[in-house]
Amino acid sequence: MGITALVLGIVGVALGLVIILFWMSWLPALLAVVFGCVGLSHARKGLATNRAMALTGVILGVVGLLFAVGGGVFTVIAVKEATEHARAEADKAEASAAAEKKRKKAEEKARHLSFGAAYTFGNGLKVTVAKPRPFIPDDFVLGHAKGNKAVEVTVTVVNTGTERLSVETGLPNVNDANGASTELVIDGSGRQKVITGYVLPGKKAVGKYAFSLPPDAADKVEVEFSPDAKRWADAYWSGPN
Repeated sequence: MGITALVLGIVGVALGLVIILFWMSWLPALLAVVFGCVGLSHARKGLATNRAMALTGVILGVVGLLFAVGGGVFTVIAVKEATEHARAEADKAEASAAAEKKRKKAEEKARHLSFGAAYTFGNGLKVTVAKPRPFIPDDFVLGHAKGNKAVEVTVTVVNTGTERLSVETGLPNVNDANGASTELVIDGSGRQKVITGYVLPGKKAVGKYAFSLPPDAADKVEVEFSPDAKRWADAYWSGPN
């Protein structure tokens, strides 16, 4: 009994020292206590001479049980903390996604303006699109079908920064009341001007463009423009024509 208690006590302690095996240590540790107590009883009755082994088995069994309990408590705490951390990270990611969605929605809303309003792009170029005015092409004209209504769109770009900035996309896109893209009008009057090149700090550049609208969709116009379509999403100006 004493030898059995000692061996089981050693096994219980060894398993208890390995955190991931704590759940296996309680059984040999408990058996070590049981067999050790029986061995001590036999030693008191003179039926055994290995009292020291039995006592050591009992002590190791108690230690093994303490290790098992400690490992269980440690595991419960670790799992709880890991769960709380994962939940906090999930909540953080969800809040971040919601904030990002809200930010994008606000940015999208800010990029839709009425004619005459200004929008400042991320590079510091402030763009204003005036309400379209009627445009009468001269005799030599391309892009304007007979019966259509031609309008002139004026785009003003102001450099609000401290360095010169280039306008990579000089042409706006104009949509009619049905959302269809309209055709650029080109004539020989020389009244149209495309914004190109650099805009110096504090200076402005003005572009004038003519577009042809079908008569059944000429009551409302939407103008899309970005100084650099590869870097900045278009801003939109719209309103009655």
